[in-house]
Amino acid sequence: MIGWREWVCLPQLGLPAVKAKVDTGARTSAIHARDIRRVKRDGGQDWVEFTVQPIQRDSTIERRCEAQLLDIRRVTDSGGHASDRFFIATELQLGSISRTIEMTLSQRDDMLFRMLLGRTAMVPGIQVDPSLSFTLGRVSARLLYAEPPAGVES
Repeated sequence: MIGWREWVCLPQLGLPAVKAKVDTGARTSAIHARDIRRVKRDGGQDWVEFTVQPIQRDSTIERRCEAQLLDIRRVTDSGGHASDRFFIATELQLGSISRTIEMTLSQRDDMLFRMLLGRTAMVPGIQVDPSLSFTLGRVSARLLYAEPPAGVES
């Protein structure tokens, strides 16, 4: 059982903590991404490089991420606007659950949450209680993203 908002980890993207809005009305998960570049790698495979600002209301913390491009699909948002988006697959850690999910790279500048956890990421076995929040615990994201001081090796 999870609440309407939870901390998730996306280890393959190097993102130890992202506060996600759990949205059973959204089919697909999405993460706020900018500076998206499509590149060729490993004998012509399509990859995407992108920047994530993982902490809401803090544009100073950024992580450059990369993932293999799964597809480009037309997605319709809750306002009825359709756009083509890049789809990637990545590992999601949600408490003790770890699974590979598909997600879109989306400009979420106007949104409070940097990530939307859609219903396909919750199947099978995850139920949502909208009266709950952070059932899996709270995280000090700023500490997780803090860089070691200059001259100190981690």
